[in-house]
Amino acid sequence: MGFTTDPAVNQFLFGLTTGIAVAATASFLYSTFSLLQAAPARTLASPLRAAAKPAEPAEPASDSTQARLEAAFTVSKAQLHDITRHFMTEMARGLASHSSTLKMIPSYVVNLPSGTETGTVLALDLGGSNFRVCEVTLEGSGRSRMRQKKYTVSDDLKTGSGDKLFDFFAACVAEFVGSASGDVKLGFTFSFPCLQTGLAKGTLINWTKGFTASGVEGKDPVKLLQTALARKGVKVRVTALVNDTVGCLVSHAYSDPNTHVGVILGTGTNAAYVERVDRIPKWDGPIPDSEVMVVNMEWGAFGEGGVGLPLAEADAALDRGSAYPKRQVYEKMISGMYLGEIMRIVVQDLVKTGELFGGVGGTALDVPYSFETALLSRIERDHSEDLSDVRTVLHDLCSVPTTSLQDRRLIKRIAELIGTRSARLAAAGIAAIVTRINRLDDCTVAIDGSLFEHYPHYANRMRDALREIVGMAADNIVLVQARDGSGQGAALIAALAE
Repeated sequence: MGFTTDPAVNQFLFGLTTGIAVAATASFLYSTFSLLQAAPARTLASPLRAAAKPAEPAEPASDSTQARLEAAFTVSKAQLHDITRHFMTEMARGLASHSSTLKMIPSYVVNLPSGTETGTVLALDLGGSNFRVCEVTLEGSGRSRMRQKKYTVSDDLKTGSGDKLFDFFAACVAEFVGSASGDVKLGFTFSFPCLQTGLAKGTLINWTKGFTASGVEGKDPVKLLQTALARKGVKVRVTALVNDTVGCLVSHAYSDPNTHVGVILGTGTNAAYVERVDRIPKWDGPIPDSEVMVVNMEWGAFGEGGVGLPLAEADAALDRGSAYPKRQVYEKMISGMYLGEIMRIVVQDLVKTGELFGGVGGTALDVPYSFETALLSRIERDHSEDLSDVRTVLHDLCSVPTTSLQDRRLIKRIAELIGTRSARLAAAGIAAIVTRINRLDDCTVAIDGSLFEHYPHYANRMRDALREIVGMAADNIVLVQARDGSGQGAALIAALAE
């Protein structure tokens, strides 16, 4: 039986020719064909009007309270399909226009590594609160060695002047390289929305992740870094401007050539993937010999304008108090920077209504961003009968004077709902990418970040959601941990640029 160019039909034929159960094939047809329909995306119904079946039921502390929370934070299978279709629509718009919600930025990375590259290159990695300087030695055969040093970017640097911020970066590089001389190449992983105009040229569109340093938006971060390095007398040449997600993809491709998607699920979130250049209408440059280019999606902006995502009241409250209201909506529902704050807002509201802790909460809960996402992870890991560690978190870290077992059960369920929603929304974005690039038959998705690596059940929740969206094809989408990809990725891209 011959195969066609239609990915959905190929999957159907594959199922029939290999004896897969009729029931499984029917399930796949329902999921995949509905995803590929050309019908326009519709606005999702409010989660406060229709409760979906909870993913992980737990004994409720209050039927009405928990039912309301389940409705607000559960993303149903139907909603997953709607989000995925809407994602694909926005991807197409972003590839055709510079004014779309999804920026879909051509990265100018047109070659993926073969695994045979060798040499030593520097890499700078700015992904959030931490800044790294790395020396990457590529040894070929997909192997590499790295020497690195981490530095903390203070809040004063994040919110001060751009010159001070980049002088700090240059000082860190100077300390790291010491008296080294010669023409040292450097790849700069700059994990913020940039409009790239060349492999080592770009313009910062806007800050995210709590950065607001002045004099940087609308400027080229490569020039700012190169100028700062010159002020410090550091003889280093910046040869590549790299988004961390692009770096993650390229880094993992060094050891696994089947890697076509890179995702960051940590302090922030983003995705990049390999696209055919002839499917990027806004690209006006020459067609590269490879005929492909890595596209930096900047998918954290998905849902801006309130369309396409099931927002809860806590999401709206978080957005109003954020540094950039009505922007990065998807990121605010998914990433590690915000999950703890969503939890704090929900808990604070329940205390005010008397539904938690008898109406008496801790003073720490009044401080924005005081409840870290790591605490959600800790709460979800507590499987003791009396949830003793949840009690410790609430009493010792949140100053809550007393808690009942019902309180602690509800707290754990809220953490599960917020964590599960994050994983399911991330899976919808991945399903949209893999479907668009026709890789439902075989695709490695490299994922870097603390949420995927450390948050309990996160990876399995993503895999479950993928099965709900694309059916049997989910087994062909391999989600793998890509540790420390942004440093090595930047070095590889700098090496490939020569």
